[in-house]
Amino acid sequence: MAGEPGEDATTLEEARREAKHCRRCPLWRNATQTVFGEGPGDADVVFVGEQPGDQEDIAGEPFVGPAGRMFDAILDEAGIERKKAYVTNAVKHFKFEPRGKRRIHSKPNAGEVRACYWWLDKELGLIRPKLAVALGATAALALLGKAVAVTRQRGQVMETSNGLRVFVTIHPSFILRIREPADKAAERDRFLDDLRAVKALLA
Repeated sequence: MAGEPGEDATTLEEARREAKHCRRCPLWRNATQTVFGEGPGDADVVFVGEQPGDQEDIAGEPFVGPAGRMFDAILDEAGIERKKAYVTNAVKHFKFEPRGKRRIHSKPNAGEVRACYWWLDKELGLIRPKLAVALGATAALALLGKAVAVTRQRGQVMETSNGLRVFVTIHPSFILRIREPADKAAERDRFLDDLRAVKALLA
């Protein structure tokens, strides 16, 4: 195929296949594999996270680790069927720092987010959803093209230059990092409220 991988892709399956060979930024060198989005090509909503984690990198699927399991549970409570949503990440390769035998998540930089936006834009262009949900600051940066203070913009719907509506909220991994049980429960409830608001926007 001439040009960049994915340039001529006209379906999500073609794009997923081509993304396996992506070399747009150096993150592919250490990652196990590309982790592309999953879900129906006619989904009304696209959820965008930051990047694959350790378990996603090994499985080759998005949102299958601890944060993904929490996400699934809260989606279910909010009345959103995951199998009817498209779930992806702003960055498709796992960025990490080795620490002993563990691989510790490392936040993608703006250059890596920009490089990988090519694939996210391809996904959004093929799906044409009613709404995209930015799960955290990196996803918001990718979708909106600018830094967003999630704490201030949370629960708001913003619009991109090409007319896509973007709902801003936290990444479910944020809940997992809270140590105080009462605070964790409160943040979980707030995230559930956000996803219920997403459900209402899709109605």
